[in-house]
Amino acid sequence: MGLTKQYLAYRVIDSFNIIASGRSNVNFAVVDKSEGRFVAAPAAENVIIWDLRMGDRKLTLRREKFEVTALRVSPDHLHIAVGYADGVVQIFDLSSRTYYDAICSLALHKNAVSILRYDAHGMRLVSGGLDTELVVVDVVEQAGRQRLSGHNAAITDAHFLQRLVDQDIVVSCSKDTQIKFWNLETQFCFKTIVDNRTEIWALAFINDLMIAGAGESGMNVYRLRKRESNGQTLETAVEGLAIDDEDTISPLSVSNCGTIQRAGKGRTVNMVADPNERVLSCHGTNDLIENFYICTAEEAKNRLAKRLKKARKKAESAAPDQDEEQLSKELSLSDEIKRLESIKTKQKIKSIDVLLGENKELRVLVSLANNSMCLYSLEASLRSRKSTEESSVKVLRSLTRLGHQSEVRSVCFSNDSLAIGSGAGDSFKFWDRDAMQCLRTVPTDYILCSRFVPGDRYVLLGMKSGTLLIVDVGAADIVEKIPAHEGELWSIALLPDQKGCVTGSGDTTVKIWSFELIDAGEGAASTKVLSLLHKNTLKLEETVLCVAVSPDMKYLAVGLLDATVKVFFLDTFKFYLSLYGHKLPVLCLDISYDSTLIATGSADRNIKIWGLNFGDCHRSIFAHDDSVMSLQFIPRTHMFFSCGKDGKVKQWDGDSFEKILTLPGHIGEAHCLSVSPNGRYLVSCGSDRTLRMYERTEETIVLKDVQEEEREQLENEQLATGEDSSVPLLPGLKLPSRKTVGSEQAAESIMECLEISKQFELDAEEKPEPHPLMLALQVKNPNDFLVATLVRIRSSDMEEALLLLPFSIVCDLLERLPALITQRPDELELLCRVTVFLFKVHMKPIAASKSMKPLLLKLLDLLKHDVQQLRDVMGYNLHALSLLQTEVEQREGVQLFREATQARKQNQKKRRQAVKRRIQIQMA
Repeated sequence: MGLTKQYLAYRVIDSFNIIASGRSNVNFAVVDKSEGRFVAAPAAENVIIWDLRMGDRKLTLRREKFEVTALRVSPDHLHIAVGYADGVVQIFDLSSRTYYDAICSLALHKNAVSILRYDAHGMRLVSGGLDTELVVVDVVEQAGRQRLSGHNAAITDAHFLQRLVDQDIVVSCSKDTQIKFWNLETQFCFKTIVDNRTEIWALAFINDLMIAGAGESGMNVYRLRKRESNGQTLETAVEGLAIDDEDTISPLSVSNCGTIQRAGKGRTVNMVADPNERVLSCHGTNDLIENFYICTAEEAKNRLAKRLKKARKKAESAAPDQDEEQLSKELSLSDEIKRLESIKTKQKIKSIDVLLGENKELRVLVSLANNSMCLYSLEASLRSRKSTEESSVKVLRSLTRLGHQSEVRSVCFSNDSLAIGSGAGDSFKFWDRDAMQCLRTVPTDYILCSRFVPGDRYVLLGMKSGTLLIVDVGAADIVEKIPAHEGELWSIALLPDQKGCVTGSGDTTVKIWSFELIDAGEGAASTKVLSLLHKNTLKLEETVLCVAVSPDMKYLAVGLLDATVKVFFLDTFKFYLSLYGHKLPVLCLDISYDSTLIATGSADRNIKIWGLNFGDCHRSIFAHDDSVMSLQFIPRTHMFFSCGKDGKVKQWDGDSFEKILTLPGHIGEAHCLSVSPNGRYLVSCGSDRTLRMYERTEETIVLKDVQEEEREQLENEQLATGEDSSVPLLPGLKLPSRKTVGSEQAAESIMECLEISKQFELDAEEKPEPHPLMLALQVKNPNDFLVATLVRIRSSDMEEALLLLPFSIVCDLLERLPALITQRPDELELLCRVTVFLFKVHMKPIAASKSMKPLLLKLLDLLKHDVQQLRDVMGYNLHALSLLQTEVEQREGVQLFREATQARKQNQKKRRQAVKRRIQIQMA
């Protein structure tokens, strides 16, 4: 029996070129207690914390496969919540040394997460998804609390309303044109606003105002007031409620008090208020950011007085006998809201965030559609600006150099494997392979292909216009523009003797060029620069999409639009072979190092491997789920890499025709790849704006093991119990979590634990050896084993796992709970949660069973006693600590927790001011 062929594995090093992807929002972050300097930005499937002052990465929070669709930094700036395209929300701790490991991972939605928002204290998180549902998460418990269903379209924004009323309220808006107010205790919507005709895209809350950005240029403004209850109970309110009556159950009254007209056209995309609620910024689908200053009660009164004074003067001059009562003496929106200067950006805006600093300086962070970020500064004050006065808007920082402004179409390695070149629609960039930093940028037109010239001093660039550019790497300058072709220059291949190159174009020609050094020009006779001398032209009948020259200098292979590959003798251009078999155009091809194999990739999703001696097709492989865009042999082997429009990057063996491995590829399409001349590195580019770097490791892989792992991964993605998580006896039960493979495995582990415990108790007289699982968890008796099993289940999976248990297992578990509560008071919170959930779900069968009644009473007594004891301990500790705090403060004369106390006083002051302002408005 022969030895199994072994391969060396490639692994991902990192991705670069991306600054901010457009699908998610950006946020100011605080790292090392520095505010306004760091920014959290989505970068495909990662989140990068950028240092705007230094212009480089500070931290990277990673996850594989799924794109980031929403993120939010907590109010205390310690945590960041990140929502992904598969409905998962992960929370990271920015202050921890292991910041790159998520604290918790919550599966909340069926589709992408569209909005994340913390409450004022950062204890709860509301998440809205494209699946029309909202989920409220307890951040401390790391589990969902409520699931709110009622909208008919994707959720666009959601806020906790922690003002005016004492109840827990969430306000949400959706593409179904409705704004809903939800009571979290009852999990029901108590008020719906339906006076918008178009989708609502954003909400903002400032003092007692609610501003809704819709699909038109106006933003509706609503005033929220607390409704006086007049001692009426809920029952009497419901009894006296007719269909046409106003909703007397609602603790809030909402009245429309006007519209803010935006200067920008199209829908409102984003609306952001600064943390102190002094400034509101918004933008539409264009390149204009509009800023509004929200006046305090005193400022609004002064503006009203000024307006009335002006109006009186005007009225007196126009008609002295006019009655003054016609003038509006009430505060209007124009008195409370003042328009600040607008910011005009150079590109379409994707997301914004604002921060109001000292001296009324407003900082606006903008992520643009062209993979860049800018930080603007402007003055936010009531002072009126004169038309002659210059604008206060300044660009403080911009991140543009670290990435292409358009999609990368071509990548290539230098001949020494130390540098990478990438060509896009606007420029060509040189990157240092190890540091992944941009070294040079050359502005150009649309690049389709690129190649380093031997010696690595120059690069050849093939343009969409048919021009061939020669670029000097050191000077980052274009040396010469050669009008090589009349159509698109799709492909450049170097001649193996390193004395020239071959170009293939959309004008149906293939041209051979030779390198030569010429004088740089007048006054610089001593310096020589590279130029190309046209030697020969091969005219074909179809558009040329790719060309390759065999390493032995014998053959020229040309991939054509008619789905064939024609092979010619290089020296005479005499026809040699036609390789036909593809059904769609051949987009890429490469010849192996020994000139025996040629691999071709086509838009029909197949890769064909041919023998170059006779043109026989060795194998046709269904390689990708979409067009094969690029392929290249690894030097000195018959193995090659391919990438396709399905985003995947795959490695193949050209001798055995087997797939070796699939690398984690791009989100969207992959456009091009390049293997380094030493075969150690691979770089690929795609539509997600990332350049991804892979490195060969010393780890050997065996094909059967890799195939088995891939099969297991596919099986794990499919739930064994199906997607439906409804309970037969409880049709209305909507858990704030989603069934995952983790919850299924947790349910299996509980069942296995109970089975092992039963067996252990049956054999107790013989003093059996503990089960291997018990030894692994370092426990000696069944009760500790069960507690250890429950503790290991993730908090977010617990309820779904308990829901999957059959009723017979539930009964076994309940019977063991009294002993667990008695023996393990340290895990009382977990055991209490398990008990309450099981009773809530299985109440009917438990109530119907007479044998369960004594157990029920016993559990009730135990839990009451133990929970009361725990509350007493916590209360005692809390008051003891506050007493110690008072003693220290009196003795030292220093206020402990000064920052927290000041924040609390500030919140109380704000609340008092809001009440005072409402009274003034009512009096007016």
